[in-house]
Amino acid sequence: MDQVALTEDLETLGEEQLDVLERQIAAKYMKRVPWGAVAWGLGNCLIFVSLFPLVLLDILPLWIAFPIATLTCALSYLPSHEAQHNIIAGKGRPLRWLNELLGHVSTIPLVSPYRVLRATHMQHHAHTNDPELDPDYDVHAKSSADFFINHLKNMQPGANRNDAYTRCLERLGQSNLLFDALIFQGIYLAILFTMAWTGHAIEAALLWWLPKMIAQVHLAYYLSWAPHHPGHEQGRYKDTRAFKSKLGNLFSAGMQYHIVHHLYPRIPLSLTPAAYRELKPLLQKRDCELGGI
Repeated sequence: MDQVALTEDLETLGEEQLDVLERQIAAKYMKRVPWGAVAWGLGNCLIFVSLFPLVLLDILPLWIAFPIATLTCALSYLPSHEAQHNIIAGKGRPLRWLNELLGHVSTIPLVSPYRVLRATHMQHHAHTNDPELDPDYDVHAKSSADFFINHLKNMQPGANRNDAYTRCLERLGQSNLLFDALIFQGIYLAILFTMAWTGHAIEAALLWWLPKMIAQVHLAYYLSWAPHHPGHEQGRYKDTRAFKSKLGNLFSAGMQYHIVHHLYPRIPLSLTPAAYRELKPLLQKRDCELGGI
């Protein structure tokens, strides 16, 4: 009943009043430390790292460790994403060290350096769906089937997608951050090579290489393709959407309500469903794509 009344009241509000109301609602969900994300990111990385000695010492069977490794890789990005937006703590705040620690540590399973992710992700927010300036634009595809075909193509040497972040950093004058990526890749390859050299090639493949590859497909689909499809429009209320995932909000990494994140990036991921439900009448009035949820 409250939502119906709110929807009726909105008809009497002007654009400026709608903006004020929207910001007031969103403000209720910001400036909260997502302690769950902190525990998630640090704990998830710890579980991932522990799989290697557990398997190599024959404490845990590889067939059990493989799906766990895949899950930890798939779960590793989102805590860093919270840190990229300074949700734990901004510059000069007491918990800034924790924000940065979480950002760096949580994406170790993905072999993705935090500073590169943060710089390029901010450009994605600033230029969403811009074919020239959005570093994630190459993920767009006409359908789910086309996405998987394109993703396979983008994994090949020489694919345009492979250099998207490099081009973005060069445009920003932050090519020095590529050194972070070089260090990450060097350590990753050294570990895989050492394991293969010592007779543990299968373990290397199933504990890290293949889980990372599977996780990258999942993350690209749900964090980039699905919430921005079809990806033709730009503008605050048009460059992303809400959508109904057949596999639920958890499997889709909480991205069903991604429109809230683009509107208010400082709202923690765990609070976006509640924020969405309260903001929904305003988003409907602005003719946002809400995907029937």
